[in-house]
Amino acid sequence: MIRSFYLKTVRNLKNLINFFFELGQLKKNQHQGWGLIGVKNYETVAEHNLRAAQIGYFLAKLENYEKPEEVATILLFHDLEECRIGDFHKVANRYINVNKEKVVSEQVKNLEELADEILNYWKQMEKQSTVAGTIAKDADLLEQALTAKELVEIGYQYAQDWINNVGKRLKTKSAKKIWKILKKSSSNDWWQGLKKISL
Repeated sequence: MIRSFYLKTVRNLKNLINFFFELGQLKKNQHQGWGLIGVKNYETVAEHNLRAAQIGYFLAKLENYEKPEEVATILLFHDLEECRIGDFHKVANRYINVNKEKVVSEQVKNLEELADEILNYWKQMEKQSTVAGTIAKDADLLEQALTAKELVEIGYQYAQDWINNVGKRLKTKSAKKIWKILKKSSSNDWWQGLKKISL
């Protein structure tokens, strides 16, 4: 089973390598929304995706979803189209109409039988058509709220708008509870008491 899967999916390793290089664009493309409030060079799409996937794993556990790794995987691929078209903030989205599914379909078409699998992960969150996709979307939103909280604390007061809007869009009970606690938390709480004082 493993051998035949391997032979089918990596028959053309060059296509896979090209896809890996394309994924590298997510390390270069920045989240554009923060630019609206004057943030420069704050985070890349890849940085956002990593923490979103990590949050997704735990959110799935809190929601008693039996496959938290599926949610994390969805989040690792949820911004795939941004390799080719970049990230658009909500104001730009008011005027730009992009067929994201077409972009992703073309990105994965050379991945043989894995193409449908990756596209399916992407669709689950884009359409929130499954429980995993809904949890993944909530994790994505929570990551944005966490980033916004970090920005508010260093002086970008308009980032509060992201925190407020996330609260209106969350669907899972666990995500709503996390959001309520997040609003009252500090991004510096985690390291309080951990400093080793040398005498």
